[in-house]
Amino acid sequence: MDRLLRNLFHFEAPQSIGTKIQLRAFEFFTVIYTLLYTWEWAFYVPRLSDVVLPLGVANYLNVEIFFSELATVNAIVITLSCLIPLLFKRLRWLYVPAFLLFHLQYVTRFSQGEIPHSANLVAFSLMGLALAAVFVRDIKKSLPFAFGFTIFFLGLGYTSAAISKLVATGITWPDGQHLWLWIGEKSIDILSKTGEFQLNWLQELALSSRFIATVILTFGLVAELLGFLVWWKHLRPYVTLALIGMHIGIDLTMNIFFKTFTIQLIIMGFPWNRYINNFSKRLRSLPLKAFGRYLLY
Repeated sequence: MDRLLRNLFHFEAPQSIGTKIQLRAFEFFTVIYTLLYTWEWAFYVPRLSDVVLPLGVANYLNVEIFFSELATVNAIVITLSCLIPLLFKRLRWLYVPAFLLFHLQYVTRFSQGEIPHSANLVAFSLMGLALAAVFVRDIKKSLPFAFGFTIFFLGLGYTSAAISKLVATGITWPDGQHLWLWIGEKSIDILSKTGEFQLNWLQELALSSRFIATVILTFGLVAELLGFLVWWKHLRPYVTLALIGMHIGIDLTMNIFFKTFTIQLIIMGFPWNRYINNFSKRLRSLPLKAFGRYLLY
């Protein structure tokens, strides 16, 4: 257990410029995508009229009151609660109301029964920042905690997704005929939306052979099943590459691209701190320390 905790929450050279840049890149990403989702939902929510499927706090609070300009007011408060702690490190506790209000915005937007999971990992990242602000006073340890917290749920989420597929469908889930069905469904969706659809090279390859389609699905299932291995640093880059490859495969076969997940995997899944430190040693003339003093922590 101690070894796992070290892999999740401890960085090599924690005070190095590379570690600080990677951690702050994670924080900037979390804030940027929190605000993108928040405002996207704020502009959509006023179109709603009734709650069809209450989620989370919506089971205890009537979120219909937010089917108005209140969604925009909530978005403004979330924006301030994210940008202020991002820029003023002593006010990191503001990530707590940011997370709670972000959840409220989410359950208001998706109260109609359709529940995507594109924002889930961003929400876990924001939750990690909020918990770190409350329970980890030292900023030098709070960002590593939020980073490790997110890595833990990233791995757990992917592995749970694979297990859910096996529980729902059984060991036959990777059967290539299932991929044929999904390609057909997506072709109808895209055709009805745009008026045209043309198979790409991977879709044609998958449809040409049940074996090839089965191999494609098997790769995706195994990549997800091994997602928990990102908890260990020495395996993290390889599992990350497999997961990114899986997302690219999903995009090519089913025209569904998990852009936010992929960007976050790139930021968190590789030892950028080590690469940046090695790069900075070769370019000692660059004012990296001054850069770090003002932008990082």
